[in-house]
Amino acid sequence: MRKAKSPGRWFAEVDMQVQFFDLDPMEIVWHGNYVKYLEVARCALLDQIAYNYVQMKESGYAWPVIDMQLRYIAPASFGQRLKLRAEIVEWENRLKIDYLISDAASGKRLNRASTTQVAVEIASGEMCFVSPQVLFEKLGVAAP
Repeated sequence: MRKAKSPGRWFAEVDMQVQFFDLDPMEIVWHGNYVKYLEVARCALLDQIAYNYVQMKESGYAWPVIDMQLRYIAPASFGQRLKLRAEIVEWENRLKIDYLISDAASGKRLNRASTTQVAVEIASGEMCFVSPQVLFEKLGVAAP
């Protein structure tokens, strides 16, 4: 896992190996399992900013995924080593994360994706139209 070096950019990279239980009858990774891979990368990224799901809940906010886009480029297969990359690209009004899943050895792109999460105040159940102050603090940036 690495942190971004340029200011205002946050990313994490995780290596993993495709397991047998992730395959479909065609002996490639079942398309739905890519969502699980995004979650692995997202949790690594949120851990880096010390704002994963436990810290979110403690801060009084839930951050449900409200949109997910996936583009399948090439299949992954059993035993293949993958590199999962997640990068925060928007944070002022929502938390948007872009992902890249690639072959760890060759760098060949296998999947591109993005997720969008919004802050929901747990106490009221109300969606926030601006990200709460705690996210800006975790990112080390000034609130708008």
